[in-house]
Amino acid sequence: MQLAMLRQVTRSGVHKPYYARHYATSQSNRTVGGLNFGNIEKKWQKRWAESTPTPPMTAGKSFYVLSMFPYPSGILHMGHVRVYTISDTVSRFRKMAGYDVIHPMGWDAFGLPAENAAIERNIHPAKWTKDNISTMKGQLKKLSIDLDWSRELATCDPEYYKWTQYFFLQFHKAGLAYQKEATVNWDPVDQTVLANEQVDAEGKSWRSGALVERKKLKQWFFKITEFAEPLLEDLKVLDHWPDRVKQMQHNWIGKSTGANFRFQVDANVPETLKHVEVFTSRPDTLLGVQYLTVAPEHPLINSEYLPNEYSGKVIDFVESLKKVQNMDEAENNKQGVFTGLYAQHPLTSEQLPIYVAPYVLSDYGTGAVMAVPAHDKRDWEFAKANNVVDEIKFVVDPLVQEEGAIIDRSEPFLGHGVLNAASGKYQGMRSSEAMAAVITDAKENNFGDSAVQYRLRDWLLSRQRYWGAPIPIIHCPSCKVVPVPEADLPVHLPLDIALEGKGGSPLQKVEDWVNCKCPKCNGPAKRDTDTMDTFVDSSWYYMRYVDPHNQNLPFDHDKATERLPVDVYIGGVEHAILHLLYSRFFSKFLMKQGFYSEKPEASGNRGEPFKVLLTQGMVQGKTFKDPVSHRFLKPEEVDLSDPVNPKIINSGETPLMSYEKMSKSKYNGTDPTTVTENHGVDPTRLHILYKAPPSEALEWDDVSIVGMQRWLAKLHRLAVSAGNEAPRGSEADTMNMSSMNTEEKKVYRFTHNTIQQVTDALSTSFGFNTAIADLIKLSNFISSSAISPSTPTYRYAVESLVKMVAPMAPNIAEESWEALGGDHIKQNSVFSQRWPSLDQKALVADELKCVVQINGKTRYTVNIPAELAQDQSKVEEFAKQSPQSDKWLEGKNVHRVIMAKGGKLVNFLVK
Repeated sequence: MQLAMLRQVTRSGVHKPYYARHYATSQSNRTVGGLNFGNIEKKWQKRWAESTPTPPMTAGKSFYVLSMFPYPSGILHMGHVRVYTISDTVSRFRKMAGYDVIHPMGWDAFGLPAENAAIERNIHPAKWTKDNISTMKGQLKKLSIDLDWSRELATCDPEYYKWTQYFFLQFHKAGLAYQKEATVNWDPVDQTVLANEQVDAEGKSWRSGALVERKKLKQWFFKITEFAEPLLEDLKVLDHWPDRVKQMQHNWIGKSTGANFRFQVDANVPETLKHVEVFTSRPDTLLGVQYLTVAPEHPLINSEYLPNEYSGKVIDFVESLKKVQNMDEAENNKQGVFTGLYAQHPLTSEQLPIYVAPYVLSDYGTGAVMAVPAHDKRDWEFAKANNVVDEIKFVVDPLVQEEGAIIDRSEPFLGHGVLNAASGKYQGMRSSEAMAAVITDAKENNFGDSAVQYRLRDWLLSRQRYWGAPIPIIHCPSCKVVPVPEADLPVHLPLDIALEGKGGSPLQKVEDWVNCKCPKCNGPAKRDTDTMDTFVDSSWYYMRYVDPHNQNLPFDHDKATERLPVDVYIGGVEHAILHLLYSRFFSKFLMKQGFYSEKPEASGNRGEPFKVLLTQGMVQGKTFKDPVSHRFLKPEEVDLSDPVNPKIINSGETPLMSYEKMSKSKYNGTDPTTVTENHGVDPTRLHILYKAPPSEALEWDDVSIVGMQRWLAKLHRLAVSAGNEAPRGSEADTMNMSSMNTEEKKVYRFTHNTIQQVTDALSTSFGFNTAIADLIKLSNFISSSAISPSTPTYRYAVESLVKMVAPMAPNIAEESWEALGGDHIKQNSVFSQRWPSLDQKALVADELKCVVQINGKTRYTVNIPAELAQDQSKVEEFAKQSPQSDKWLEGKNVHRVIMAKGGKLVNFLVK
């Protein structure tokens, strides 16, 4: 796909990807069993490019398979190979099964990595991105991934981000896009905002080395909290998502039920600050409140409202927090300072000191917490560290206590229990009863009510960066915040910029872009110089694929309704929270706004974007470490002449070996291009599918790929033998079991058992490893069978085998299909063939193996005709006629016979 914006960039510069050398340095072995995998791949990839096979579609059956689109780094790693091999296998299988499949590809092309690379290499991000897309696209084609390139998109293309901006305006129109101040990481030297990953463990900037500050800036947010309840509740309809992913989303949303209480502030403060409001999930502990804590950003923390003797210390403490990172560490969480302010307890009128605590977040809940140290671990630790109270007050005791036992007061009691004498009128109530009673009293006395709170916070999407979609807002001195008119979209990202990595957003310096006219009053105004978080781009891309060339809308309503939700979505579990949560938010909002509707057959889906979620595990590489220093060893430092017994070359010692995430620093990266060039694409694809189930981590080695090479050579030999000798026309509808001999029936039955198992694996369980194992068994069964290659049954079994291998090993399957030949093969592609249909009769065996027991103990087995298995008298007769019966039944008095398992077990009770 030609990307309009990228074509405008003329700066030179080439991205040369680095690959760590991998340890499995086996020599190139592309010719095995007479097959040259490289030549076969070139042959079929050329044919596919010239003429795409026509799949056998069935009217009304659509299927949408999608893998998470990649960031165009210019490098395909083994994780990419795994995810795209999985999606390609599912896509090819569904096409052969008669579905109208879309299997698109695009590029998550905006973002900080491209901007950083541009700064480091003096290359424009647009050129960097364009070159990388070209490289990765070529790599994907070499992997024989069958993608619909006519639907290709890139998020940095104005044709795409026009609609990202359009959706921003829809959120703004609905009141779900808004601005407020938020705390960010600020580099005081480079004068720029930093992402969390750009701040090191010591809280210093990755580039300047300056101590990073926490600074408040006005930021744009999406009000995702408006959808908190449906996002949580609708996890229940996601029957085909991994439980752990749903649990992660559940925890991130974090619904808590409880109460909001108001504590009156005893100070001369504005009316709006006369009460501190807090949320608690434990209303039963209200009488255990001993102090309040507020966030450093709470409006009370103002020198105008703080007592003079405390103001300086409090303000200094708050200012010091702006220079501290890693605020979630335990030691930092215990820091605090007394404000000099007090609040009244709503039930007892007791004076409660108000403290500033860094663990209280201004953008979570009310920015204030009622501290109950006896029943909250964090409050306990804070109270101890800051000497807040002389004695901690326990108000809830364990429900079950041994008579005369002393309750442990050396640590907080966190569970529900029974309220004690310190709880006054609530004494003797269980926690659940006390919660209801306290809330009732709060309502009657006007200091509180029941409430629900979510851990989920609104989505901060502003980025003070260049390489992203500009936020379509204009700031006017008179009209204030003015949305860009939809007719003026896209707001183009200016290309003529200088990237220095300092001084704030580069867009602020592009004066002819920043300065504009207000759409309302036509007066001088300025564009918003923030760009959008790349999560915004990736939250709706799967929708654009259904109608990628629409110039008038982001996508057509009917096309989206027909294709959505995505039938199978495949990607790394590292995206289990934010990407999936934001995608669900977008999808639900757009359905609510009428951009698409729910298909009748998908009723109850509730606007969920992905029907089946398949999260693949990480591909790990083998690492070697020095046993003393634990330093990662480079490839040239390890002698692998005996792979089973590696040695450190300098010392002769045995290194520590483990499998870990592939990375340059661990010297365990594997270049997919090198692997496929050495061993072939199809063996690599099969190897990566066979090594582990998709959801599990895959420990990569390429030593055992030769096993897949040999099996594919065997498959091809079977096809050649059937093509040379078997009669033509052995299609499924010509097969007749009544005319088969015993051996042919065995092969036919084995074939259909395999069809059943492999079809289930590719459509439901996604057990690709078991599917390959079943296909290997079938090939072994065919080659070891007593039937001749000249029989129709033999040919039918081989044809079925080749068809089932095709989604996973497309090149060798095509070569084998061509070798089969045959008049009934009307198109010279296995991918124009129908997936093998299942003959249910073939699954019914002629004979059943019956276990014979004597007085409940297994003694021998006997084969019984299947049609007689339900007749107990016949089963008895066959069991007694067996030569083995003489030993166990002769001369014995059979007083009862029990048959079970449909004739598969018979038990003779004898005396």
